[in-house]
Amino acid sequence: MIYYLIAAAVIVFDRVVKKLVVSNMVPWETIPVIEDIFHFTYVQNRGAAFSMWQGQWVILIGFPLAAIAVGLILIYLKRNKWDKLMLTSVAMICGGGLGNLIDRIMLGYVVDLFDFRVFPVFNIADIFICVGCGLMILDVLFFERKNSSNE
Repeated sequence: MIYYLIAAAVIVFDRVVKKLVVSNMVPWETIPVIEDIFHFTYVQNRGAAFSMWQGQWVILIGFPLAAIAVGLILIYLKRNKWDKLMLTSVAMICGGGLGNLIDRIMLGYVVDLFDFRVFPVFNIADIFICVGCGLMILDVLFFERKNSSNE
């Protein structure tokens, strides 16, 4: 099913970029792309968003694992009921979540790299989680009622 392929593609893209960072940089090394605006900075994030809950493995592994499992099951169960935008958003969130979860389980931290200097450093998985959430919000606010009124 296409939505599982979307999630898998997100994971692969995330893993490849993180592997490049880990192979070519040392932790906290920064490479300016646009001085004082955008850098590649290798950060080992041992917490969740904004480094919260460091060392809280039940929260950092258990909760995301349960949420991702629910998302993947919902993709299957709702494949004929939800519109493509909602299914795509869930796939993106699950793929990004799994990308970060793989880091946490294998490394004990998440590899982050995009550094805009005014915002916490983040990675490809984070981008897909945020874009997926944004698409989900758009779908609920603007398309869900339209789709349900057509049924």
